[in-house]
Amino acid sequence: MFRDHNSGRGAQGCGHHAHGKHGHFHGHFRGEHFRRAKYNLPINIADNETNFEVYVYALGYAKENIKISVQDDILYISGTRTVDEATLPNFSKQEYPIKSFERMLNLNGQVDIADITAKQEDGVLIINLPKNAEAQKPSQEIPVN
Repeated sequence: MFRDHNSGRGAQGCGHHAHGKHGHFHGHFRGEHFRRAKYNLPINIADNETNFEVYVYALGYAKENIKISVQDDILYISGTRTVDEATLPNFSKQEYPIKSFERMLNLNGQVDIADITAKQEDGVLIINLPKNAEAQKPSQEIPVN
């Protein structure tokens, strides 16, 4: 399906890669804990018959401060917000970004980029990626002789 690119911003390259069912994501592992890159938000991707839906958990980011674009078959999603540095807590653990985020997904030629739409509901950014005709073809099973 899609390949998830780590933006590399704020991330430390450790050479460890984890492979998921539908793609590839980069992460850092320490013991049993997964550590997402500093500027990434969690996402879910639904694979429907005629479209993909990307759910970006962008709580606290106003839709006016979120940018979505496609270039070279890569979907870029980013957001920023103004934060008063004087009131930031001294985190002992931080699992989501405070000031900005970035995500990149390789669309692998499966999306009709002219018809991409997005909306925000309850802090979740939902990006509708309509499948192109090639991506909508059912999979073909090959018999083993």
